[in-house]
Parts: sequence; C-alpha cells; structure tokens
Amino acid sequence: MTHQDVEILGVGAGPANLALAVALEELAPDLAARTLLVEQSAGTVWQRGLLIPWAQSQVSFLKDLATLRNPCSRFTFVNYLHQTGRLDAFMSLGTFTPYRSEISDYLRWVAEELAQVRIHYNRRAVEVRPVRDAAGRLTHWEAGFADGATARARHLVLGTGRDPRIPEVFRGLPADRVVHSSEYSEQIAALPGDAPRRIAVIGGAQSALEMVQAVREDLPGCEPVLVVRGIGLTPYVSSKFTSRFYSVDASREFYEMDAAARELVLEEMARSNYAGVTPELLDGLYHQMYRDRLAGKDALRILTATEVVAAAHTDGTVVLTLRDRLTGELSELACDRVLLGTGYEPRMPAAVRRLQAALGLAELEVSRNYRVRTAEADIGRLYLQGVNEATHGIADSLLSTMASRAGDIVADLLPQAERPRPAGEGARATPWTSHDCAR
Repeated sequence: MTHQDVEILGVGAGPANLALAVALEELAPDLAARTLLVEQSAGTVWQRGLLIPWAQSQVSFLKDLATLRNPCSRFTFVNYLHQTGRLDAFMSLGTFTPYRSEISDYLRWVAEELAQVRIHYNRRAVEVRPVRDAAGRLTHWEAGFADGATARARHLVLGTGRDPRIPEVFRGLPADRVVHSSEYSEQIAALPGDAPRRIAVIGGAQSALEMVQAVREDLPGCEPVLVVRGIGLTPYVSSKFTSRFYSVDASREFYEMDAAARELVLEEMARSNYAGVTPELLDGLYHQMYRDRLAGKDALRILTATEVVAAAHTDGTVVLTLRDRLTGELSELACDRVLLGTGYEPRMPAAVRRLQAALGLAELEVSRNYRVRTAEADIGRLYLQGVNEATHGIADSLLSTMASRAGDIVADLLPQAERPRPAGEGARATPWTSHDCAR
C-alpha cells in the first residue's frame, strides 16, 4: 500500500520495537491492531554487522523481549527454544548467554509470531514531521519513505538506535576503505578472495577484538594490526553486585536521581559496558597469539598507547600516521582496509535531533515512561527507545530492560482505567491468570 493510517508508528523493527509489539499484543490488542513497524532492512536481524558464528550475547537469555514483564508470555526465549526443538540442547550448554546468531533468530521468530502488529520491511523513513492543528496542538505525525509510500500516525516510537561513531580523522577516506563494526559482516563478505589483506583494526573494546578474531578466519593469511589507544587490553569491570545497575528497579531509581548522582553512577559503571572486553575473548586471543609463536607464525601485532593522528589514501593504499602516546614518536602504517571498533555516538542520534528541531524544543526532556515532553495540550506523542542512558541508566541501550520498558510505554499510551498495574504492586505485570503459566 502507498499510504497507511495508524495509531502507532514504530520506526525500526529491532529488539526495542519488537518488545513494544509484544507488550501491545499482550496488554492492548486493540491498539496492537492499529500499530505498524517499518524497517529499512529486508528482515529482522540483531547486530547484523557482527553476526559472527562464535560470538555470544553478553546478556542473560532471561532478559528477552517478554520474561521480565510477563514470564508466562508465549514470546519468551525459552518458548522459542521449545518451539524450535532446541530447549534440551540449550540447557546442556550450561550457559545464560546464547550465541548472538541465536538471539537474532529469536527476534526473527518473534516478528513472525506477531498476530496483530504489522511489520513492513525494505521501508526506509526519509522524512518524519509533526503535524499541528489550527490551535497549534501536535495532533499526529506524517512519515515519507524511500519507496514513495507514506504513513500517518497519532503516536511515533523511534527505535533505531544510536549513530555509529566515525572519528574525524577517518572521514576523508574512501567509504569502501573504512568499515565500522556495524557493517563488518556485510563488507568483509563482499571482498574477493584475492583482495589485499593488510588490515588495521582501531579500538581496544569488544567489537574491535571480535573483528580481529573474525577477520583472521574470514580472510585467511591477512595481516591484522590492532591499534589501541590505551596502554593495554582490559576486561569489563563487573560483578554480581554491580549487575543490579542493569535491572529494571535500578532504571527507575536512576530516573529519580539528581543530575550529579546520575553522572556519578554512569561514570562508575562505564567500564562495565564500554571500553572493555569479555574475559573469555581476551583469554582466547592470548592463547591464539601464543600458539602462533609456538608454530613460528607471525602473531597478531598489537600497538598499545597509540593513536591515529592522520589518515590518507594514495594509490590504493591507506596510510595511517600513528603517534606513540608515551614517547610522542610518529610512525606510519600502510593498510588496505581500516576496521573501526569505535562504538557509537553518545549524543542523541541525528534522527532524534531533527525531530527535536521540528518540534521547536530547545532541550529534549524524556518522562519516566520514555515520552518526549511537549506541550500539555498536544495529542500526538513521541517515544524514544534505547537512547536515554542519561536519564534512565546504563542499561537503556541494551536488552536488559526492554521488556519492562515496553510495558511502561504501553501503560503510558493507555487511558488510566485500562493501564496494567506494575509488578510488585499486588498484581501481575499482565492481566493474565495463573493458569496461563501452564499453557
């Protein structure tokens, strides 16, 4: 169809908006039937750029799209395993962290199991604008897509994630020579077998080390060099005591803190989610390098305390100018591809900033239920998913709180009389009876 009128338009069909779709179907089926998700890709895939066969999720399978809100949901990861005939086999793994490819397949399964919420793939939003009535009230949103289709919605939910971080020094290089981790799998798979294989990997965190390991398998015989700004590679700093900051309760507590307290918590918790590597991956890399030396092979080169201060492309070769942060000495590194494990921009994504400008908001304030604060008389609403770390805590961009967050958004959308009571207030998170657990 070239035009759709809906109550809720969700931009993006990744985990955040899929969790919302599940919550709508379970808590507000009438509203679910008037909800549309649009996704620019051809299908639902999680972490498409680093969908490496051996890579595992770093989040418990219990933190899926439904369990923490409604453990009796038919959309849980456990039910997915049961429906696909792998529950016993998964239990024998003895792990809480599934393979990343399995999480991705779980998301695809959820998308296909939705009965009321519709998903349109291959539909990239090129324009989304607020529409106001004669009194100046925001009444709805209009969206235009690359294929010429349009949609009008009362409420808009943005679930597209943050923008990849491309450091300024690399922005002048040809696009085919610089590969961000979000595009690794697609870009490397497209290289011919005889492609030059001098590879520079930039970064010292999880995505950089995953690319180092993966590229040695994907391009046998390549010569990777890992460039790390820090003085060494370090594991994530976390424990069973700090993991509480990735809980639903912690998110609610964080929102009630003042600005100084929030800043302190985020600073203390940063190393549990950023600039670190899983101990398993660090151990595996060290053992691989040791075996290489035993076999007389060239081991992976790691340049620590090193930053890239310039980059140029000449005669098909990328030349990086490196500075040793300890001595100040400059050197050059010639390579054919630069792989960036540089993460994502901490500021609001460009799409959110454009909507902020269109709404005429000097500052962007988000409510406890993830709604952007606009004038009280406004009817149309804007919800943001996965970009509210500054107000909702360090887990906001992760799978950890998605199920409960989706329930919060649905509760905010429903009239007061129809809202489900939160878990822990004398009622279950959903209006289902206990017999549903046996189904």
